[in-house]
Amino acid sequence: MRIRQIVFAARELQPHADRLASLLALEPPFADPGVAEFGLHNAVFVFGDQFIEIVSPAQAGTTAGRLLDRRGDGGYMLIVQTDAFDRDRARLDALGVRRVWEKDLPDIRAMHLHPKDIGGAIVSIDQPLPPASWRWGGPGWRLQPGRAGEQRIVGVTLGADDPAAMARRWAQLLGLPGPMAHGAAQRLVLEGGWVDFEPAPPRGEGITGFTLAVADRDAVGARARAAGLPLHGKGFDLMGTGIELRAL
Repeated sequence: MRIRQIVFAARELQPHADRLASLLALEPPFADPGVAEFGLHNAVFVFGDQFIEIVSPAQAGTTAGRLLDRRGDGGYMLIVQTDAFDRDRARLDALGVRRVWEKDLPDIRAMHLHPKDIGGAIVSIDQPLPPASWRWGGPGWRLQPGRAGEQRIVGVTLGADDPAAMARRWAQLLGLPGPMAHGAAQRLVLEGGWVDFEPAPPRGEGITGFTLAVADRDAVGARARAAGLPLHGKGFDLMGTGIELRAL
């Protein structure tokens, strides 16, 4: 299991897409027509060989819209890449986990877990074929040149009413070793990254932060400061989500 794509939900797509591209010096995003199935429109940015997506409701009554009504702009979804889709599906079936969406295509297999069964976020387990490919990034995606192509999404932080219980549930469902204490958080270790579970903030359970390893942390921080974003430690707040920056 490895983090392959993270997703924000925002009321307005274009202003946030423009800001994210400027902050992280990203190439123009892919607009996936397939998300119309969910009543959304989106922007998907390449980040290393991973992806950062922003979704926004294009109609009333969407799952993303209901989350925005409850929590405002913020983290929405995590997509993890597996190399054993059938094994993972069998484990989830044995545990009685519902899927809200499933797709079996020649180049990728994907299943979205019911958020009430895993807790904290919508989680998708996907297996691309070949493993280095990624349909959701668009047909022409490529690594950015130089060190930008080495950038990585390394961490996701979730707020939970009971962090230890949610961490154990995620470990069970994702077939991972049990969580370990990491400061005040409970941490699950993935290939090349992690998911942390901390006490939920006042606005309730959900994704509260992403950790990015960037090619030039000082430059990204300077752009965040110039944009007037709330700064904290080695990062900033964006779309209601804490972005922690790490050097490559």
